[in-house]
Amino acid sequence: MQKVWLKHYPKGVKHEVDLHKYQSILDIVSESVKTYGDKPCFTNLDHTLTYNEIDQLSDHFASYLLNVCKLKKGDRIAIQMPNLLQYPIVLFGALKAGMIVVNTNPLYTDREMEHQFRDADCEAVVIVDLYTHLLQKIISHTDIQHVIVT
Repeated sequence: MQKVWLKHYPKGVKHEVDLHKYQSILDIVSESVKTYGDKPCFTNLDHTLTYNEIDQLSDHFASYLLNVCKLKKGDRIAIQMPNLLQYPIVLFGALKAGMIVVNTNPLYTDREMEHQFRDADCEAVVIVDLYTHLLQKIISHTDIQHVIVT
């Protein structure tokens, strides 16, 4: 197969990925933090967080999940938010805590939310405040014990 898109890659971007270099996405995050530390990592609404800041904030969130919420490795946490600065913090924090992440479309109806949360056996959800009215309708039909609103 001819890979015509490769000619559009910026200089220095590898054409192949070594699939054995990393054991998990957290290995990639850790390497990126070491490599890029104080450089911009994510920007949203004119606010930028560095790799170090994302790393530190996600460590804090992982600690919150484990020590305050008392969740444990293997528990499922739904993340229901659009592309916000909070998203990588929550995602990486949940992964650092050993959680199973259940990405949830923020535009789901209450019926769709209930189905996904029940099907995935979610114990926690991180949700944008704009959608909490939908969660309120269905939460009693789920196993969710922890609601984190952003």
